[in-house]
Amino acid sequence: MGVYPVEVERMMKRLFGSLKESDRRRYAAIEAAKLGHGGVESIAAILGCDPKTIRAGLAELQGEDELDAGRSRKKGAVRKRLIEIDSSIDINFHQVIEHHTAGDPLRLEVKWTNLSRRQIAQRLKDLGTPASRHVVSQ
Repeated sequence: MGVYPVEVERMMKRLFGSLKESDRRRYAAIEAAKLGHGGVESIAAILGCDPKTIRAGLAELQGEDELDAGRSRKKGAVRKRLIEIDSSIDINFHQVIEHHTAGDPLRLEVKWTNLSRRQIAQRLKDLGTPASRHVVSQ
């Protein structure tokens, strides 16, 4: 027989599956701490997670830092913007607006185009650089 009754293990797995990543780690860590010696391996086997994940949760809970409840990933762990990934977008953008740009002769930094964001996005797509209106705005 395992550490917990079969029905309790079933409920633990069900709860574990419904939690976000940081909460899973912390829940598994608390269950392992309750069991004491060998608890990390037992809980890892029951919940089907890596013992390193449980140890990371224990370190978080034992640390002095505030637990971040609002984020599931660390800051900066987001998908990079298309502009940062695709170097051809800048070249193609300038190629698209090259003949559709006008400006203020007294202020060289002020320019405008007669194309809409949607038209620029379509022309970028035609050049092989798919970009949304939002990317064009950036």
